[in-house]
Amino acid sequence: MKKVLLYSAFALGTLTMSTGCGDDFLVQTPVSSTSEATLSNAEGLDYLLTGAYSTLNSMLSSAGGMGEASLTNWVWGDIAGGDANKGSTASDQPDLTQLETWNWSTANGYIKNRWDAVYESVKRCNAVISLATKLGDQLPNAAEAIAQAQFLKGFWMYEGIRIYGPAIPYVTVEDYEANTDPQVSNVDENGNYVYIWDKVAQDLIDAANGLPETWPEGQYGRVTKWQAKAVLAKLYMNWSSPYDGSAGYGTGNKWSEVASILDDIIANGQDAKGQKYTLAPTYDALWHVDTSDWTGESVFDIQFTINGTTSQTNSPHHTHATEFSGALGQGGWGFYQPSYEFVNNHIVDANGLPLSFAEYTAHKPLTPVGTPDTDLSVFTDPRIDVNVGRFGVPYLDWLIPYNVSAFIRDYGNGGMYFNKKGHSWKAERAGAATTQPTSTAINYHIIRFAEILLMRAECYYQEGNYAKVIEIVNQIRERAAKGFVAYQEPSNDDEAALVYKGVMEDMTSGSKVVTEGAAANYRIGLYPVSEWNTKEKAWEALEREYRLEFGMEGHRWFDIARWGKAADVLNAYAKAESQYLGKFINTYQASWVNFPIPQAEVQTAQGRFVQTQAWK
Repeated sequence: MKKVLLYSAFALGTLTMSTGCGDDFLVQTPVSSTSEATLSNAEGLDYLLTGAYSTLNSMLSSAGGMGEASLTNWVWGDIAGGDANKGSTASDQPDLTQLETWNWSTANGYIKNRWDAVYESVKRCNAVISLATKLGDQLPNAAEAIAQAQFLKGFWMYEGIRIYGPAIPYVTVEDYEANTDPQVSNVDENGNYVYIWDKVAQDLIDAANGLPETWPEGQYGRVTKWQAKAVLAKLYMNWSSPYDGSAGYGTGNKWSEVASILDDIIANGQDAKGQKYTLAPTYDALWHVDTSDWTGESVFDIQFTINGTTSQTNSPHHTHATEFSGALGQGGWGFYQPSYEFVNNHIVDANGLPLSFAEYTAHKPLTPVGTPDTDLSVFTDPRIDVNVGRFGVPYLDWLIPYNVSAFIRDYGNGGMYFNKKGHSWKAERAGAATTQPTSTAINYHIIRFAEILLMRAECYYQEGNYAKVIEIVNQIRERAAKGFVAYQEPSNDDEAALVYKGVMEDMTSGSKVVTEGAAANYRIGLYPVSEWNTKEKAWEALEREYRLEFGMEGHRWFDIARWGKAADVLNAYAKAESQYLGKFINTYQASWVNFPIPQAEVQTAQGRFVQTQAWK
């Protein structure tokens, strides 16, 4: 595998992620100055644009290194959202413990670091737009550079809105030109919050109008028109969704615009290679080095190559944080463990449909506390062993885990499951120096075509077309039935007694098709439209499918917050999870539809910032 290095024009040094923008774009010598005299040429503009792209890896010196800035959003979507426990030990990373147990303050370091990542990224984008605009007549690549920077700026501001709410500063190019670190207010002269939906939308609209549909081979990681449209649709959904009625949310009824954008993407959109968007042939193929990249499902990917060492990895989750105690590599810190409630959410009924919340939370954990003896006979959705690492089930192509201490740092704090998505296959190592499973050459999928389809289903729900909701949900489930984790003969490193040879029962075709050789017992079926064609049933099916399809991909908190259900869902989750882990003693408040603006920023702004309503 080719080694690709990124260099930032802002002197951040060498990064270990490739944005896939081609050799000429990426393999460059860093410059020591970002003055216009140094950068006022096509090559200099590419330096600045490289620096803007490099923030997608979120490995910013100003933004922490545990994952608070990571666009996988494992901290924000999964740990704060109940799909995962923090892991490690109770005392490790206390700021992350605060997020996990909903006990954070405006001084939380993770909240500050993510803010820094957003605005450092915006700063770099404004630098590109400023220079390219000034020198547009002289630089042949100016227009395309501006469009790419507009997308990246709009995307990062969308991330800022999702976490901190829409009443955050919007830094214009003019603000940047006047002062590269401007203090832009989030209130008007009367002290009213200024909501930035329309400004961010305009960045994405302008980007979509200026970006190509595809790029040549070697530049697949550059952003496209279709990615801009996808992020715009997500922004409009947030703008239109209820949250809890807080000011700024639900103020723009953009559902018809969302539907129109999504219909365009579904009918005409294409991935980096020019392939029409489609679902990958199997769910597990999306996380395998040979089949994950540019399958037709990749709407917005961050590209990775293996070029790390044992101390520096190419990981979408960041460094050693999410690696296990030592089973597969050099030994990690053991963060990011799937929760008991999330795992049990994969248990299905006789028809291969998800159990109700009451049913699956009353079911005993599939892996008992303190023992690796996982019950693999219980029928589960086949996506469980792609989403989650379990004892007794092959961990990719490494081994069949059976030793608790090798995978779990403290099961009394994090539970009995371990993360799997985003980790690499052993065969992928290909002689690379690193042995860490977190170092990967697999693209990380920020937006998949499956999400585009479920977003369209949500639009149909808003339109009252519940049959179409079920039709799309079933389309996703049909794909899930086409793949599963296969049984493996135990090696010398595995404990044969813990291996269970199961079956896959595909009930999506109208008749049950049983396939031998599964690692556990899997079963999946379709929702009968005649029974689920109601407002309540259609929503239940849609909400559950979002969670099953995007489990451990950093979605959960953002979804339930947007739906106005965060308090109800998370307080019920805490009650269920506390059967096994005693740390959930706090109550999630209904007003917490966003995280607070960091207190340090409010203080520095000296009156120009006003803390968001729920956190005053």
